[in-house]
Amino acid sequence: MTTLLLALALMLVIEGLLPFISPRIWRDTFRRATELGDGQLRFVGLTSIIIGLMILLILA
Repeated sequence: MTTLLLALALMLVIEGLLPFISPRIWRDTFRRATELGDGQLRFVGLTSIIIGLMILLILA
């Protein structure tokens, strides 16, 4: 459980970096993401899951 909470905390830190460092770029990127179709968003999500699982497999 501690590892899961540490992973969540690290994800939140990483997710917060771009809006903190460059809010304009983050806002433009987020706006473009909202304009993507459902299939495109699913592909981005699936790609993110696969990359995350690969990193976990390599490091674990």
